[in-house]
Amino acid sequence: MASRRWYLPLVLLTTLLMGSTFAVGKLGFADAPPLILAGLRFVLAGGSMVIILHVTHRPLPRGRVAWLKIALVGLLLTAGTTGPAFLSLRTISAGESALLLFTNPLLVVILARLFFGVRYRGRQWAGVVVGLGGVGITLASPITLNAGAGIVLVGSACWAISTLLIARWRIALDVWTLTAYQMLWGGVVLLFWGVLTEPLAVRLSGTLLVIVLWLAFMGSVVQFTIWFFLLHEGDPGKTSAFLFLAPLFGALFGWLLLGQPIGAHVAGGGLLILASIVLVQWPDRSTSDPGVSRAVGSETLR
Repeated sequence: MASRRWYLPLVLLTTLLMGSTFAVGKLGFADAPPLILAGLRFVLAGGSMVIILHVTHRPLPRGRVAWLKIALVGLLLTAGTTGPAFLSLRTISAGESALLLFTNPLLVVILARLFFGVRYRGRQWAGVVVGLGGVGITLASPITLNAGAGIVLVGSACWAISTLLIARWRIALDVWTLTAYQMLWGGVVLLFWGVLTEPLAVRLSGTLLVIVLWLAFMGSVVQFTIWFFLLHEGDPGKTSAFLFLAPLFGALFGWLLLGQPIGAHVAGGGLLILASIVLVQWPDRSTSDPGVSRAVGSETLR
């Protein structure tokens, strides 16, 4: 198990890096459109990891089916989640986007029950109800109730679906191989999506370079490495419960870097969402499908 001395600092660091990507990404919009910026981030991050995989001789996927599954995961988890999240930042704050994206564990519970027949205890359903109430409060402001909020909720749904697919398929792949190739493929999809729908107005600057490097390496490679280390060395359920810190850091970075106020509706709705995620994610042995049960909160994004 991960050393207790280092466990909490590492948890705080990885969730801080997750939360930072919202505000840092929005800073980059001055020099690059959202989708192209997101595509650059994941092509660089995934490509770097693929090179490391080949140097260290990690196992590669075998067969067409395995590659198709990786492509679908990349489409949903990287392109389908980060694309909407970055697009939402054009009309809502970094804190609001982070809070709404991290409703993903609530959607996992609902979808797992509807499609896989997974049974959950009353505590977890209470978490879903509390979380939906939190979303309603977060969306109560006329500033927030716009297309951006709807777009980021689509991203949350894509994240939830990819989480369930990974758990259901139980893909027999090295976790680093899966992470690297799905990020690379998702990044390619984001770039094509951006080229087709956004103006090619990329302004090369030192600021953009720093932002892309932060998003790719600190916000993706380093963040994923620490997160998977903690999941492997500690209790995955308890570790995943700390995901609730990421949207808090997202709101904090939005305030620090962008001067975005943390309004009462965001603070109140955010507290309910975070409380609901803790209720939903806390380890429970009552579910009927262990693979899907472990998926609740065990997959990370960004």
